[in-house]
Formats: sequence, C-alpha cells, structure tokens
Amino acid sequence: MDRNAFRADLLLLLTAAIWGFAFVAQRVGMDHVGPFTYNGIRFAIGSLSLLPLIILTKRKEPAAIPGGDARAILVGGLMAGIILFAGASLQQAGLVYTTAGNAGFITGLYVVIVPLLGLFWKQNPGAGTWIGAILAAVGLYFLSVSDGLSSISFGDLLVLLSAFFWAGHVLLIGWLAPKMNSLKLASAQFAICALFSLLVAAGTEVISWAGILRATLPILYGGLFSVGIAYTLQVVAQRHAHPAHSAILLSLEGAFAALGGWLLLDEVLTGRALLGCALMLGGMLLSELSGYLFKNGNKNSPFKETPTP
Repeated sequence: MDRNAFRADLLLLLTAAIWGFAFVAQRVGMDHVGPFTYNGIRFAIGSLSLLPLIILTKRKEPAAIPGGDARAILVGGLMAGIILFAGASLQQAGLVYTTAGNAGFITGLYVVIVPLLGLFWKQNPGAGTWIGAILAAVGLYFLSVSDGLSSISFGDLLVLLSAFFWAGHVLLIGWLAPKMNSLKLASAQFAICALFSLLVAAGTEVISWAGILRATLPILYGGLFSVGIAYTLQVVAQRHAHPAHSAILLSLEGAFAALGGWLLLDEVLTGRALLGCALMLGGMLLSELSGYLFKNGNKNSPFKETPTP
C-alpha cells in the first residue's frame, strides 16, 4: 500500500474519532452553558484556529484566485454560515434530549440526503443511493422508534432535521469552494455561525463566566479539536486518500460517537438500537460508494466537503 495513502487513511480515521467524540463534548458542555452559548464560543474558537493555517498556506496561494477577494469570502461565508448555524443549532438542541450515539448516527444521514436533494437539480442519484436510503430509513426506525412513531424522541427529531441542513451545507460548500479559498471560506462561515449563535444566546440564555469556565474543556474540544484540527486533518488527508477509503473512514463518526457515549456518559444501546445503527451505517456507505458498485451511481462524493459536528 502506498505510504502516503496509508498515512492519509490514518488521518481520516483520527478525524472521524475526533468528530465522533465531539458529540460527547457537546453533551457535557451543556451541563454548564446553553446550546447557543456553547456553539457561539466553540465556532469562534474554530474560526480563529484556522487563521495560522491560512497564513502558512498564503505563500502557496496563486496570485489570482477566482472569487478570492474579501467581498466574495464575506458573501460566501454569510450564506454558508447561516445554514451552518441552523444545522448546528438544531443538532446542539437535540443533544439535550437524545444520546451522543443517536445524534452521531442520525447526523450521518446527510450522506444519504445529499444525493437525494440532487433530484431538485434533475440529477439521478442511482440505484445504490436509493437502496442505501431505504436501509438508512429502516435503520433510523429501529434506532429511534420503539413503540410507534409517537415514541420517537424530540431530540432525535431535531437532529434528523439538522441532517437536512448539513446536507444543504455540503451542497452549498461544494458550489462555493471552487470559487474561492476554502480555508478562508471555512473560517468566515464559522465566524458567522458564532456571531448568530451568540446573538441568540444573549436573548434566550443566561450567560455567566462561571458556567463558561466550567465548560472550558468541552468548549475547547468542540472548537479547537472538532473544528480547527479535524478540519485541517481532513484537508491534508484527502489530498492522498482514495475517495472510497474517505467515505468508509469518515462514516465511522457515528460509531465513535456511540463508543464515546458508552465510555464517558454510560450510554447503552439496546440490541434493537445496535441493529438500527448497523443498517444506517450500511445505508450510508452504500449510498456513498454506489459510484463504485453501480454504473450510474453517485459519483459526486459529499466527503469532498464534510460538515463538522
């Protein structure tokens, strides 16, 4: 195996682990601060954490990048930041009522939703995507529904809704990224998300320095590791990683979320929930890898730009 490819696979596995355990940090952080306060601070940290990488890569930047001016970055960052704010807010609020493991797997459904949204642009998702979507839907039923649809938790519903915003975010970033510097765009969208989150927090939550200090470690993990470090690792790794390897490894985010919930929060998945997780993971992988399994499968990998939790 190529050494660079093997190194890239290890970095992608580490990225999935960081993002998976971030769901634990998000739950723990809300023991001390509100969901909007948590998101506001962590995305502000995430935005700032990308600045050193932007400075280091500036020397390698072409003299003229289409759409690379400050106005384009601001407009693109505003568009992406608003959708990111919606997805992150719904996910964070959902974590108040559901487990880290559930949130991790349900969030991962954006992988299936992305190609299905392509129907609005008259794109044929392909047989693999449809089969994957059915598997994922059945898996979601086993994971979240125990006694009729009325039994699905409010938190699972919020996280499911957030997955649609994550999918929209992936599509928007896929359109914006070729037009401008992707690192500057990422930093700008994180800053916009932080601004909106803090504005909502100021009007709806009690913000105290004592609470923020008690939530320091979860906030730093969510901002510095989940946003800054993991995003950087993904960018570096996907220069050499095989697309199929990227899909498989990054899809393990949900599994790491469940593992983190079990190890650190004493969350336990029932046999029914484990079956649901397995079906959802299989559906996500089939949807993502359908381009390799079916002639007309999904060839536009959403993992070119992956949302951070």
